This record gives sequence, structure tokens and C-alpha cells, in this order.
Amino acid sequence: MIHHVWGLFTHPDQEWQEIRGEEESISHMYLTHVLILAAIPAISAYIGTTQVGWSIGGRTPVMLTEGSAVSMAIMSYLAMLAGVAVMGAFIHWMARTYDSSPSFAQCVVFAAYTATPLFIGGLAALYPHLWLGMLVGTCAICYTVYLLYVGIPTFMGIPSDEGFMFSSSVLAVGLVVLVAMMASAVILWGLGVGPVYTN
Repeated sequence: MIHHVWGLFTHPDQEWQEIRGEEESISHMYLTHVLILAAIPAISAYIGTTQVGWSIGGRTPVMLTEGSAVSMAIMSYLAMLAGVAVMGAFIHWMARTYDSSPSFAQCVVFAAYTATPLFIGGLAALYPHLWLGMLVGTCAICYTVYLLYVGIPTFMGIPSDEGFMFSSSVLAVGLVVLVAMMASAVILWGLGVGPVYTN
């Protein structure tokens, strides 16, 4: 797992070819990669919101209660795990349009490795500062999009022009999934599962 993560940051095109050549099951991928890396933003957010807090205009830091932070961390963790599977399922469904026939497991593996910068960028939640979060989040999103556009043609074995269209479709669905997750969070908050502040 770690050598692929490092390779995706140092030589992504070559690393996608290596990943494509491996036969990895969904359960193995989740156990060795997704379950571990998706915990980074959840645990970081828990620590950041309960131990550091965030302040606006130099006021006293606002923090969450530990119970509230735990429930929010668990919900975001489960959402990330589900998000990888949903994106893998969409990639698998969409591949037929481009005469590519990867297995469902390969598509989930691709989605998981593509999301790696987002997981690692979650470390910024240890210090929940608006500008730091925006800077790290923007960098993580940009690199994730880069991995997507570089990886689709290589991983799916299709021409780059078709890869561009495929990647754009995946990106659009990813944005829809993100908005759906945010809407679900708002609905849950309305039902009383929202954050509880210490002060």
C-alpha cells in the first residue's frame, strides 16, 4: 500500500500501470488502504475540534463536546468508505461506454487510490484554521483531479481523448456525491444529530 501511495505522488503515470497489473480484491483494498487512510481525516477532525478548536476574530476557541465529535467523526468516516464504493461502482458502470471492461474490484481500487490525496489532506483538520483548511483542501482536490485525469486512460486502457471525457464524467459524479453528502449532513443536523459545542 505505502509504495503505491508514494508512487502516486512521485511518478503517477508509471504507478497507475503497476496498480493496473495487480489483482486486488475489494476486501483487501479496504483492509490495507481505505480503512486506514479514511481514518486520517476523521481522527484528525476529532482531535482538532475537541483539543484545539477554532476561533473567529481572536475570540475564545470554539470546541465540540467529545460525544458530539465522536459521532461526527464516525459519520464522516462511514461516508468516506461509502463514497469510495459509490465512485467505484460508477466507474465500473461508465467503463462500458468506453469499451473498457475492468472488474468492479479494479474500479474500487482505482477510486480508492484516486482519493488518497483527500485522505492525507485530512491531516489539516488537526489544526482547524479556515485558511489552512482551504489551502490544504484545495491542493488535495487539485492533485486528486490530476490523478483522475492521468490515471483513467492508463488504468482503463483507453485513448487519452476518451480518457478526458471519462474523467470529466467521473469528476461530475464525484461533485454530485459530495453535494449529496453535504445535504445529508444538513438533514441529520436538522434531526438533532448536529454538533454540540462546549461553550
